[in-house]
Amino acid sequence: MTMSDIKPTRMELIKLKRRIKMATRGHALLKMKRDGLIMEFREILEEAKEVIGGMVDKYNKAREKMALAKAVDGVLAVKAVAISCQCEPTFTIKRKNIMGVVVPVVKREKIRRKVVEREYGVIATTARIDEAVAAYEELVDAILEVAEIETTVKRLIEEIERTKRRVNALEYRVIPSMKEAAKYITFKLEEQDRENIIRLKKIKSKMAQKEAAKA
Repeated sequence: MTMSDIKPTRMELIKLKRRIKMATRGHALLKMKRDGLIMEFREILEEAKEVIGGMVDKYNKAREKMALAKAVDGVLAVKAVAISCQCEPTFTIKRKNIMGVVVPVVKREKIRRKVVEREYGVIATTARIDEAVAAYEELVDAILEVAEIETTVKRLIEEIERTKRRVNALEYRVIPSMKEAAKYITFKLEEQDRENIIRLKKIKSKMAQKEAAKA
């Protein structure tokens, strides 16, 4: 059986038009979501550039401080302090909703501490080692911040691409195919109407001929 052999009904056409209307509305909403996500992405991307730039600066500063401490105070003194520093970052991960996209929010305590709060004996160390430790503590804080914002950027990119695919599917495949089907059903219904009119005319003509023959 081919498509031309199928006789569509007006109810099918009504249902199809409703589906087209819903798909068109969904397409408009998805476009709004896509545009909103892109705006959010651009804002967060600018923030990410600043955060990453800050991390790079802190990395370079930490290397310089470490190199100076090793050169003046010696590698063994620096290693001894490094071994005694056992502080690990403590943080909790919460969630934030951005245009329907759930992204992590890291609530963390600052790694940077006062000199007297560190594990090693401050009397036995120099200001150069203290500055190196402080620089690396700031670097760890910056790395955690970058990890958070990079995860957010990645999630937004994935959702933008997913939304784009859905928008394109509706715009270029689903809605056009449904409109084409509605156009075909409309044509077939009009064709059926014309055939019915012709059939009714023939019936009326035959009835008139019979009436004339009787008379």
